[in-house]
Amino acid sequence: MDAALLALAAVWGAVTGLLIPRAAYRFAVEPEEPWRTACPAGHPLTGPVRGWLGPARCAPCAAAPGTPAAPGAPTGTRTNVGTGAGPGAAPVEAGRTGAGAPSAAYAPGVLAPLVTAVACVALAAATGARPELVGWLALTPVAVLLAVVDRRVHRLPDPLTLPLAAAAVLLLGGAALLPGHAGSWTSGLLGGLVLGGFYFLLFLINPNGMGFGDVKLALALGVALGWYGWTVLFVGGFAGFLFGAAYGLGLVLLRRAGRRTGIPFGPFMIGGALTGLLLGALAG
Repeated sequence: MDAALLALAAVWGAVTGLLIPRAAYRFAVEPEEPWRTACPAGHPLTGPVRGWLGPARCAPCAAAPGTPAAPGAPTGTRTNVGTGAGPGAAPVEAGRTGAGAPSAAYAPGVLAPLVTAVACVALAAATGARPELVGWLALTPVAVLLAVVDRRVHRLPDPLTLPLAAAAVLLLGGAALLPGHAGSWTSGLLGGLVLGGFYFLLFLINPNGMGFGDVKLALALGVALGWYGWTVLFVGGFAGFLFGAAYGLGLVLLRRAGRRTGIPFGPFMIGGALTGLLLGALAG
């Protein structure tokens, strides 16, 4: 195993993971609300790509933690968003501001980079120096970002899910043109249609239990899983349902949720897809 490849994957995962908290904070709003443009203390978010890329805390907050909220800044809300799990989703705290409020009210600033780096290293170790690894490394940070947003507000935003599906198609299409790849672009396209169609059917049967954002995410995950064939597609798709069911059962047993309590399903879909990709890459 190439140690340099694993080190490169770890650095890539850590660096891109550091950009996730700010983007997750900006995306974690209710569907009718615009994307956030200011930190919890009211300071405008500036930086590359109109402030979407940057550290977990804005410069004024980093320089003076606990800075009082700017005039007109939100004082904190609780949302009940059901895009990922239906109207019964539990309320989620969006953030607090004010004197002494934490200036890092974004998504967790350490967990996201750590998860991204671990996932990238695992994919690099399983895939090796095959062309599709470029695709896996490029898609992983966006997948982690989606998981964080869905965990916070039960929502999978279109500006993330749809480009993720398109990127999966293009990146794997490019990998298929290079020697040494271990998958099939055609089966990847079919996999996206099959998994997306399956989730769309579930959405039609029970729209309160399956959000349409999950359907769009399934397109991208289906393309990735289908790259390694139908067995991997089935394993990755089933693992997502298994992980979600285990989590929901655990909440019920701990009496932290009822049978009708909505849970964000996106993180479990992504976790299942990662499981399938690792198995497919190892077998490839």
